[in-house]
Amino acid sequence: MTTAKRPAPASTATPPGAARSRIRFPEFRPRVDMQNSLYLNDPGHIPALRTHFGFPDTTIVLGEVPVGWNATGERRGLRIPDLLIAFHIERAAVIEVMGYSINEHGKPPDFVLEIASPTTARRDEIEKPGDYADFGVPEYWRFDHEWGRSYAVGLAGDSLDNGVYQPITIHQFGAGMYWGRSAVLNLDVCWEHGELRFYDPTAQRYLDTYDTTHYARIAAEDARDAEQAARIAAESARDTAEDARDVEQAARIAAEAQVAALQAEIRRLRAGQSPH
Repeated sequence: MTTAKRPAPASTATPPGAARSRIRFPEFRPRVDMQNSLYLNDPGHIPALRTHFGFPDTTIVLGEVPVGWNATGERRGLRIPDLLIAFHIERAAVIEVMGYSINEHGKPPDFVLEIASPTTARRDEIEKPGDYADFGVPEYWRFDHEWGRSYAVGLAGDSLDNGVYQPITIHQFGAGMYWGRSAVLNLDVCWEHGELRFYDPTAQRYLDTYDTTHYARIAAEDARDAEQAARIAAESARDTAEDARDVEQAARIAAEAQVAALQAEIRRLRAGQSPH
């Protein structure tokens, strides 16, 4: 499998359709997607991916973004992936119309991912692959934290080859730990004990999400607390040792004084017994 390089900044030329007046994508009833929030927002995957890729003006990493050929104001023909990543596009145009118009940007999103939900699992596995393939999305991934309860497997990815999705190889590297390489992102998409993670094989580390940095900070604070406690214990032990030496020295001085007093008394008695 080929490895993609980190995306370069897009051209400063005006994207296709930028001069046209834009029609907003249809308004969607506000909803809280607990699966999306739990596995993308709460750990901080979206901001971590944004930080990793950079180029904020030409790269977009968003969840729950309607995708279609045109911003027609109709829901028909749209898909709303839980995670969408696109390079070399006009990010402001996506934000302005609250949706991703393939015709306007001149390209489909580069990566989409769906999070398993019992109400959407059938569409995610049966209907959406064809739709995303028709859109020309290079990679389509699915994540099921319960490994097979909603989807057939816990982690699956497809790569577009001549208009048809081909499965991306998923590797197991430990009990409850799986990964597949995203050539588009040049990252490993990981299923680890029910958690979604992104691993950078070049830097050989996981992307720093809020959770990882938060718990790393807590661990560092715990380490500092433990170091301070050890230092206090060492100082206390040193003080105790010094106190013991002081007591020992005081006892030795007292004993020496007693010996000196006894010797003085002996000398006095002997002096009293001497003839005049």
